[in-house]
Amino acid sequence: MKPGPKNLITDVSGLKVGNAQDDTLKSGVTVLTSDQPFAASVHVMGGAPGTRETDLLAADRSAGEIDALVLSGGSAYGLDACSGVVDGLRAAGRGFKLGPAIIPLVPGAILFDLLNGGDKDWTENPYQALGRAAYDNAGTDFDIGSVGAGTGALTAMLKGGLGSASLVLDDGTTVGALVAANPLGSVTTPGDRHFWAAPFEVGDEFGGIGPDPTGGLVTLPDSRKKQRMLEQAANLPLRDERGNTTIAIVATDAPLTKTQCQRLATTAHDGISRATVPAHTPWDGDLVFAVSTGDQANTSAESDPGLIGHAAAICLSRAIARAVFHAKPAPGDLLPCWKNN
Repeated sequence: MKPGPKNLITDVSGLKVGNAQDDTLKSGVTVLTSDQPFAASVHVMGGAPGTRETDLLAADRSAGEIDALVLSGGSAYGLDACSGVVDGLRAAGRGFKLGPAIIPLVPGAILFDLLNGGDKDWTENPYQALGRAAYDNAGTDFDIGSVGAGTGALTAMLKGGLGSASLVLDDGTTVGALVAANPLGSVTTPGDRHFWAAPFEVGDEFGGIGPDPTGGLVTLPDSRKKQRMLEQAANLPLRDERGNTTIAIVATDAPLTKTQCQRLATTAHDGISRATVPAHTPWDGDLVFAVSTGDQANTSAESDPGLIGHAAAICLSRAIARAVFHAKPAPGDLLPCWKNN
C-alpha cells in the first residue's frame, strides 16, 4: 500500500472537499460531496455526539444514497451548516426527487470550539453561510491544518486541525480519510514531539520523527486545553470536561453496500484510538462516517472489506497526526502549534 497522488481523501475517485472558515470566529466548516449520490453509513463511539440526519444512514433505513456530508465547528450552532449545503445542492438540482420536490440528503456532525479564543458574539448564526461557502469551494484539491472544521480545533496539549490521508491497495482500490481533530486526549506523547500515530507514518508526512522511544507512557500530563477553557469561562467551574470531539469521514472507491459502509465506519474508529490518547471518552463525540463511491477503476477485482477497513483505520490515524502537524498559529490562539512548540 502507498499513498495516492494527493495523499488526500479526494484520491478516491469522484469525491470533492470544500472548506470555509472565519478566522475571527476561529471556526469553520468542511463539506465532502460528489457529482453523484454515494452510499454512506456512520458509527458513533464517543459519549457526547452532535449530529444531523444520521439516522437515515442506518442499514435498515430506506435512503440508499446521500448527496454530501458536513463536518463543522460551532457545537449545536454548527449543525446549521448542513442547511447551507442543502441550499447549494438544491440550486444545482441535486437531491432526492419526489415529483416536483427536490430534497438533498446531507447528514452532518459537529465539534465543540466555543471556548477557543474566537469571537463568538454573533447576532445571526454564521454556520449556514459557512456551509454554503464550503460547498461552493468543493474540489479535488484542498488545504489541511487550520482550515474548515479544523480552524478552531484543539487537542489536549496542542492546536488541532483538519487532516487527510490516503492509501492505494495492491489491487488498485483507493481508501482515504478526512478528519477534524478536536479531542479531549492528546495526539502526541508526553513532551509533545512524538505522535502516537508515528508507527503508521508514511515517509515524513508529519515530521518523520518516529515513535517515542520512551516506555511506560501510562500517566499523561495535565491538559493545557482544559486549563485554557477554564480561563475562557472566566474561571467559572465547568460542569465536566465536555467540549471535545474527533469527527471523521473514511471513503473508498470499492463498491460497498450501505451495510458494509457501516462496518467500515466501525473498523475505522481504531484509527482514532491509535492516534489519540485517550479516545472515545464520555466527553468526546467521536464519530466516523464511511462512504463508498463505487468508482473503482478495476471493477473486475474482488474487494476485500477487511483490508479496506484496515487501510481506513491507518489513513485515519495518519490524518489526525497530519491535522496537528499542519496547524498554523493565529492571533488569540489558546494553545501552541506542533511546529512552533
